[in-house]
Amino acid sequence: MKQPVGIILAGGQATRMGGGDKGLLPLGSSTILSHVIERIEPQVAALALNANGDAVRFADFELPVRADSIDGFAGPLSGVLAGLDWAAEVGASHVVSVAADTPFFPCDLVPQLILQANDQGLALAASPSGRQPTFGLWPVALREDLRDALEGGLRKVVQWTQAHGAGTAEFPDDAAFFNVNTPDDLAQAEAML
Repeated sequence: MKQPVGIILAGGQATRMGGGDKGLLPLGSSTILSHVIERIEPQVAALALNANGDAVRFADFELPVRADSIDGFAGPLSGVLAGLDWAAEVGASHVVSVAADTPFFPCDLVPQLILQANDQGLALAASPSGRQPTFGLWPVALREDLRDALEGGLRKVVQWTQAHGAGTAEFPDDAAFFNVNTPDDLAQAEAML
């Protein structure tokens, strides 16, 4: 498998943070999103951002921004589909998804996903607390199947990945997948940094 491309999932509504873009919140001397980019960029051949609304707010990051193609905030699978569509356009066979609000994910995420992928090249990350459904390796070959499932109302990542026999890349530390959902989480991320 060639090195996959990456998509950062930032298309959520951040309701527990009062709305807005969690990735743009300050963390240390930069932003949460800057930390995410720093971790994923060396692991992928190219990188894009999945976000809805005005893409100008992400202009400083100089990344392509792809909106969900499924209406109504259909969840992370819709962002994965946007990443798969972009990957197909740039000639990639796979895309890796990461969450824009999870700044400490493993620096070996992509190689571990590739090692544990099933025959189709599909895998999710997991930690001791369970699957991490926004961190996965997704084959472009399954994008129309995913589009059909989303248009049919499917929203649960694990339900779709289990139906396709996804592999699981196990990581030993739950803290690696700590995500910022609330102001208290942001304070904890500052302490972890």
